[in-house]
Amino acid sequence: MYEPQTEPFKAQRIATHQRLAERLPQAPLDFHLPPELEASEPPEARGIGRDGVRLLVSQESRPQITHAQFREIGAFLAEGDTLVVNTSGTLNAALSAHAGPLTLELHLSTQRPDGRWVVELRAPEGHTTRPYRDGYVGMKLALPGHGSATLDAPYPTTPEPMSAAASRLWLATLDLPDPLYRYLERFGAPIRYSYVTQDWPSEYYQTVYATEPGSAEMPSAGRAFTPELITRLVASGVRIAPLLLHTGVASLEDHEPPYEEYFRVPAATARLVNETRAAGQRVVAVGTTVVRALETVGDAAGMTHAGEGWTDLVITPERGVRVVDGLLTGLHEPRASHLAMLEAICGHRHLERAYAAALRGRYLWHEFGDLHLILP
Repeated sequence: MYEPQTEPFKAQRIATHQRLAERLPQAPLDFHLPPELEASEPPEARGIGRDGVRLLVSQESRPQITHAQFREIGAFLAEGDTLVVNTSGTLNAALSAHAGPLTLELHLSTQRPDGRWVVELRAPEGHTTRPYRDGYVGMKLALPGHGSATLDAPYPTTPEPMSAAASRLWLATLDLPDPLYRYLERFGAPIRYSYVTQDWPSEYYQTVYATEPGSAEMPSAGRAFTPELITRLVASGVRIAPLLLHTGVASLEDHEPPYEEYFRVPAATARLVNETRAAGQRVVAVGTTVVRALETVGDAAGMTHAGEGWTDLVITPERGVRVVDGLLTGLHEPRASHLAMLEAICGHRHLERAYAAALRGRYLWHEFGDLHLILP
């Protein structure tokens, strides 16, 4: 059964994380992603609804790849299947920052139990930003509205001193004039990477079922769902179960495995997942965040338990999955650590075949792009 982490900075876990970071770039798929296949704007700006994006369906038991629209997802699910969704809402986690004459952008990632934040510093570069690696302990950043942030230590912390250059993330103390969510609504903006060429309102970065803000970046696999589509799925006997995992910032530049993230799996969701598996039906995770949360609270026998806390689980093909049968996810950039999780679910050959089909079919990548449904 899952036991909450009580010492999140253990040297053994950090050493494991560093070994994974060294290994993962060789493990996942590597391929060329043409720039024109990076979705640069929401589908609504392209004249289609949220559920009008494309859906690539790949099944391990069948050799063929099926191409569909997302609104047709119900045709690939059966009565009694359970979709597990992440109800975390997306924060306006990007803040302008200044250190003397230096202009930077501060990305909030994860709030730690002691109230401090894991943050990333980024420097302007054209219409986007790049990681800024010249921060130092004690560096003070001026934030909008007379707020401030002070860099306390590189993250993850280690028992031995760590040079600032060894980490792109920092533990920081924020001093804000307003409560956090109110402050971010006033002064923050959604985190945006280079492939998105202009700012979009924060509502474009929310799923329709988000209930509790806390994610630095949108749990984007569920973005295409609409209330009407969810209603149709439920009416057809597909069950929807919620959990929560607050996502931290990604690293498109470094392809790091994910760090610790806060999660909560309710008892009702754990019970429904177990009932689904016992009935021989499929548990389909909506997003890699859901896989991480469910596998954290799944035991060796595949039973799911309620749980809440911090997870540092990194799912690899060697580790495999115990609870999840299928996955709805976006298309991930070459060598991304998430591809190791996908390979753990469906195997290397299946994943290679699916991504070759997505590239041939000119599917769109990233959070505003198309989706991939992996089924057993």
